[in-house]
Amino acid sequence: MYQDHSHLVIGRSIARQAGEVALRYWNTGLRADTKPDDSPVTAADRECERLISSALEEAFPEDGLLGEEGASKESRSGRRWIIDPIDGTRDFLRGNRAWAVLIGLEEAGEVVAGIAYLPAMNEMFSAARGCGAYCNDRPIHASPIADPGQSVLCMNGFNTVGRHKFSAGLVPWMKQFWAVRSMGGSLDAMMVARGQAELWIEISGKPWDFAALKIIAEEAGARFFNFDGGSSIYGGNCVICAPGLEALAKGLVS
Repeated sequence: MYQDHSHLVIGRSIARQAGEVALRYWNTGLRADTKPDDSPVTAADRECERLISSALEEAFPEDGLLGEEGASKESRSGRRWIIDPIDGTRDFLRGNRAWAVLIGLEEAGEVVAGIAYLPAMNEMFSAARGCGAYCNDRPIHASPIADPGQSVLCMNGFNTVGRHKFSAGLVPWMKQFWAVRSMGGSLDAMMVARGQAELWIEISGKPWDFAALKIIAEEAGARFFNFDGGSSIYGGNCVICAPGLEALAKGLVS
């Protein structure tokens, strides 16, 4: 069990501050630049990461930093904060609500706490190892459903799924589900964590995409794994699912 709750309390406060900044941009409109990997980045992404990094450095000066927009600091404490200031920039740019401020805390190579704040929905998800998962301070739990015929499948990256060997059989495999949705990465993952969906497949992602989502999902009772069977935020892809669908999902992606 993770004992130092100050990390989570302060992390939630910082996420909310960053969310307020992002909302101001979201409500007034902005343009994006394109990064080398063709993903968009905005002034809101950069300002929010500066705010988060600065606030974390002030609160925890010995901790390290790793951010999507370049924040980097070596750790002197064995802990490192992993930051995605606006996860879902494409949704952010189009005026959709499916974007989030993600902050994860890594210690000794494992994520021990995380915050996923969806400002446009006013939903604050958080978790610490051994302490359960919460949305707006109410406990959340993964779904008990184990029948795909009663399950909701979520998936990101349909446009790039062809690089994976399971792509040829994906559409027939999807037919067994009650419904298929693609709402947006963080939102899909948190739907699984709170029992509104049973399975989320993410084709491609970075550590800052996964750190907070992994700990929240696991503390809610969901499973997290990579396509190669590992369970790392550095695996480049992931599945988050209700326990009853773990074998089914592994049968597809592995």
